[in-house]
Amino acid sequence: MDTLFEHVLVSTLAVVLVVVCVTMHYESLRILGKTLGAHVHKRVGVLLVMLGLLIAHGLEIWVFALGYMFADWMPDMGTLGGVDDPDLIDYMYLSSMTYATVGFGDVVPMGAMRMLSAAEALMGMSMITWSASFTFLAMQKFWPAPLSEDPSQDMSE
Repeated sequence: MDTLFEHVLVSTLAVVLVVVCVTMHYESLRILGKTLGAHVHKRVGVLLVMLGLLIAHGLEIWVFALGYMFADWMPDMGTLGGVDDPDLIDYMYLSSMTYATVGFGDVVPMGAMRMLSAAEALMGMSMITWSASFTFLAMQKFWPAPLSEDPSQDMSE
């Protein structure tokens, strides 16, 4: 049975992981915002924004995967259900399903480790919406022409 101490310990780990991921995301957006517009063609800028954001999300998923692994290795912090002997890919799979709030349910955190999933789902949804807002602004800046100017214009340029 989980104790309050174990939940507090895992919650503290979750807060640390959230702070690391939000800082990583902020820095990714800052770097993308600073380096793009002046150095690349506008269409390439949109592509680089998307690729940069996908890399940032992937790194954030890995940060939580390592957090799940750490929690699973520590005594009484929880374990993964649905997997007999979890490996790094199982932790990454759980993390990616939780981050994107897909949650298939074939691999589930058990015990105090559930606090990591709660924090990751909230953080993942926040980072995805932050990225969507950034992408919208980047598309306004980098897209070849505003969509409202000429509806007959070829968008494949």
